[in-house]
Amino acid sequence: MFDTAAFANHESVHQFYDKDTGLKAIIAIHSTALGPAAGGCRMWNYVNSEAAMRDALRLSEGMSYKNAIADLPLGGGKAVIWGDSKTQKSPELFRAFGQAIDSLNGRYWSAEDVGVSPDDMKYVSEQTRFVAGLDDGDSASGDPSPITALGVFKGIEATAKRALKVDNLEGVRIAVQGVGHVGGYVCDFLAKAGAKLIITDINKESLKQVSQKTGAVIVAPDDIYDADADVFSPNALGAIINDNTLARLKVKAIAGGANNQLATDEMGEKLRQAGILYAPDFVINGGGIINVASEISGLYSLPWVKSKVETLTQTLGQILDTASSEARPSSEIALELAKARIAAAHS
Repeated sequence: MFDTAAFANHESVHQFYDKDTGLKAIIAIHSTALGPAAGGCRMWNYVNSEAAMRDALRLSEGMSYKNAIADLPLGGGKAVIWGDSKTQKSPELFRAFGQAIDSLNGRYWSAEDVGVSPDDMKYVSEQTRFVAGLDDGDSASGDPSPITALGVFKGIEATAKRALKVDNLEGVRIAVQGVGHVGGYVCDFLAKAGAKLIITDINKESLKQVSQKTGAVIVAPDDIYDADADVFSPNALGAIINDNTLARLKVKAIAGGANNQLATDEMGEKLRQAGILYAPDFVINGGGIINVASEISGLYSLPWVKSKVETLTQTLGQILDTASSEARPSSEIALELAKARIAAAHS
């Protein structure tokens, strides 16, 4: 683990196993310089333990930068549960996961992510107070996906304004990859703004519902990269911007809620050279963690959350403008800003 690029100087990495429930979990804590580590829990059927570890490390590091960019008093951490979310979930498994979190004594706060719901988090909360994204409680705010989607939508607006020289999204063609928790809400916002949608997902029922609601055109998962669109919005899993997909994209901008969209750091410069404006993922998708941060504070405030999302959108605009004026990748500009904030907290 220490020799992999994904390790990225993590403070600590914890592995948990519970024989009775079958729980296999990893909690990675990248940084607590700005505050306790916070990041959601993902349940995924990884091909092997190495893939699970790599995902936990990359997602955890990304949360450090996401929380720093959003100017939150939180560090970066992430949890993954290795298993099939469709067949291996149980209340006992999530209670065991709650005990794992509690053993870290507040160094890590969890919420839901891919494959995990607020209902699952309810069982986690029976064993630890270090959990957010709940439906019940004094400061509960429920699923943060709608707020994440709001931030992504505003980020798409800001990116399209600069890449397409438009004042709004009326008639703008947007290819949306993934219409689940976040992507579905993003499509709602986009349709109301007058955008023309092309969508894909592996879940056919979700595709049907979103298409009926928004008038979106459905394409096969692999065909989304060839879509005749102005903006590509990835809202599923990461590493989907690579040499193969870049060669197929016809868009002028990429702006979506998926984590770790770039397969390699070098893709940022390749996107710039290709004339594609990229909204760094850990900036545009920060709405959810802002929502979670308000819940963690114990005094949840929706006006405060929306104000922070607006500020984050302004930060994204500044990053995109700097990237343009300096002829540098936007991903590089965003990373420098996040690391500078973390370094300042360390010092």
